[in-house]
Amino acid sequence: MDTQTIERTDTDERVDDETDSDRPKFFHYVKKDKIAESAVMGTHVVALCGEVFPVTKAAKPGSPVCPDCQRIYKNLKKD
Repeated sequence: MDTQTIERTDTDERVDDETDSDRPKFFHYVKKDKIAESAVMGTHVVALCGEVFPVTKAAKPGSPVCPDCQRIYKNLKKD
């Protein structure tokens, strides 16, 4: 009996924050001054959790927030 080994190629596993309805699964905390620039120019922003993306949707009150961003934001020192 011969055994064959199938090698897997390296994959880049990332969490997809988009849902099937084209609505983000979570909204992230980003620097305020970068939001408008990203929305107009299409540049990418970096969220507190490290996620990098262009701003395409605006969060509304009650929208789900990224748990990592929320945890980091709560631990920031408020001046």
